[in-house]
Amino acid sequence: MRFKASELGGKVLEDGKTSMAYLHGGYSNVLPKIEEALEGQSAGFEVTLELQPKDAFGERDEKLVQTISKSQFPPGVKVGGQLRGRDMEGNERVFTVKKIKGQEVFLDGNHPLAGVALRFEVTVDSVRAATEEEIAHGHAHGEDGHNH
Repeated sequence: MRFKASELGGKVLEDGKTSMAYLHGGYSNVLPKIEEALEGQSAGFEVTLELQPKDAFGERDEKLVQTISKSQFPPGVKVGGQLRGRDMEGNERVFTVKKIKGQEVFLDGNHPLAGVALRFEVTVDSVRAATEEEIAHGHAHGEDGHNH
């Protein structure tokens, strides 16, 4: 499938020129609303979906924004960098360094698109049965086979 993704305001996030393979059937390889729209479709099918944040990457959760002392980070911490850590409830999560001010590092554990309504223009390029290996791994391997 190919998909063009943009914010409802028009900012393009993905141009839709590159085809991607995904394993259909509840493997969490695409957003649930997109998978729902593609259920039972065949090559050539096209659909445009407008998803509110709750159906895309979720609402922003300000509890996932933290300020931590720079001394708790390894040398070289930079704005835009990502690291694994734990949120206030102890859940493992990826945090993005949003700002460094003096000895404070501002982290955001929200997905970068949390709180954003999105438009997806999706085209099904082809459909095929999944291999046993793909089903066992829970994702499509694409035309080039297994590459992880």
